[in-house]
Amino acid sequence: MNDIENQSNSYNEEPLRKPRKAGGWKNFLSMVTAGVVGSVLTLGAVTVSETQGLGVKADETAGGTSQVENAASLETVPVSANGTPALADIVENASKAIVGIVNIQNQSQNLPFPGTQGNVESGSGSGVIFKKQDGDAFIVTNNHVIEGASKLEVSLYNGKKADAEVVGADALTDLAVIKIDGKYVEDTIEFGDSSQLRPGDQVLAIGNPLGLDLSRTVTQGIVSAIDRGIEVSTSAGVWELNVIQTDAAINPGNSGGALINTAGQVIGINSLKISESGVEGLGFAIPSNDVLPIINELIETGQVARPYLGVSLADLAQIPEMYRQNLPEDVEAGTMITYVDPQSPAAEAGLRKQDVIVSINGEEVNSSADLRKHMYSKGKIGNEVKLKIYRGGKAADINVSLSSKNAEA
Repeated sequence: MNDIENQSNSYNEEPLRKPRKAGGWKNFLSMVTAGVVGSVLTLGAVTVSETQGLGVKADETAGGTSQVENAASLETVPVSANGTPALADIVENASKAIVGIVNIQNQSQNLPFPGTQGNVESGSGSGVIFKKQDGDAFIVTNNHVIEGASKLEVSLYNGKKADAEVVGADALTDLAVIKIDGKYVEDTIEFGDSSQLRPGDQVLAIGNPLGLDLSRTVTQGIVSAIDRGIEVSTSAGVWELNVIQTDAAINPGNSGGALINTAGQVIGINSLKISESGVEGLGFAIPSNDVLPIINELIETGQVARPYLGVSLADLAQIPEMYRQNLPEDVEAGTMITYVDPQSPAAEAGLRKQDVIVSINGEEVNSSADLRKHMYSKGKIGNEVKLKIYRGGKAADINVSLSSKNAEA
C-alpha cells in the first residue's frame, strides 16, 4: 500500500495520508489525509458539524512579495569563489526565520483520578516567520500542524520559546497563520515567485524532522516537477492541492517548513511526502504564489470565504446498492446528498436528502471533489449555478444561488 504522509507528527505516529487504489499519476497520489475525515463530506468547505464559512475571495494580486506587507528582505546573498551562491550563507540567513511548532492538546487522560484533564503534546511541525507588524510576528505553517491544538508553543532560532495564537486557518489548502509577540523575533524571510521555477532548479528544505531535537535540519535537492495535482482529504472535505514536487528529503516534522531557492527566498511550504518501502525523493510543497493570497486573507479576516451550498455528500461508490437501485444504468458516478442544512441555499432551492448530483453548469460531477472544485474555482458568492440531479430515478435541473456561510451566522 502506498502511503502519502503529511509531515506534522512525530516519528512514532502513524501515517495519515493514503492514495486511492487506481491507476495513473493522479490516482497514485490521490488520497492524502490532512485531518479527521468521515465518509460523508460537506460541501461549502465544512463537515456537518462545522459552522464556519470557507470561501474564495478572489485575490487579483496573487504572487509576488508585495503580497506580504513589511516582509523583510534578506541581505545580499554571498557568493562563492566561482560566483555561485554560497549555500551555507543562504542557510544561515534563512534558518533564523524557521521555527518549530509544538501542538499541545488538552485531553482526558487515564490518570489516577477519573476525568482528570492533561496537556498532551500531540505532534510537532515547522513554520516560517514572514512578517512583523504592530508588535506581532506572523508565522505561516500547515493547518494540520496546528489543528486541534489547545496551546501552541513556538521554538525560535535563538533557543527562546513563545506561546502562539492562531490568526486564521484553512483546512482545504492546509495553510494556517499564527502569531507570537514580536519581541522574540529579529529576522523574517521573503517569498519568491514560484511561477519562475523549472524542473532542475536547486532548492533547500529547512525544518524540524522527527521533532525539535533535529531542529532546522537542511536538505538539498532539485525541483522535480511543478504544477502537480494531488487530491487530499482534509477535515473540511476533499480538495486538490497544486504542489511543487521535490527530491529534497522531507520527513515527519518538516510540515510547514520552508522550501527555499538559491536566492534565499521561500518558494514553497513543505507539506507532503510519499512514504512507501522502496520509494524515495517524493516530497511536495505548496507554491509560494498559492500561499500568499491565502495567508493575506487569513490575516485580514481569519478565514477564507468561499461559496456555500449547505449539503453533506457521499460519493456513489460509498453508497450501499439499495440506495442506488432507482438510478438509470448509465449513471455510474456522482455524489449523493446525505444532509441538507435547513438554513442553506440548497434547502431554499429545494434540494433533498438522497438527491444525486451528476453535473454543475454542464460539467460532469463524478465525486464531491469535482463539485467542490467547480464551486471554489469558478463559482462566486451570489452567483447562481445549475445542478443536474436524479431524484427517485428521474432527472431534474435545479438552480441554486450560492451564498457565504458567514452571511448566515
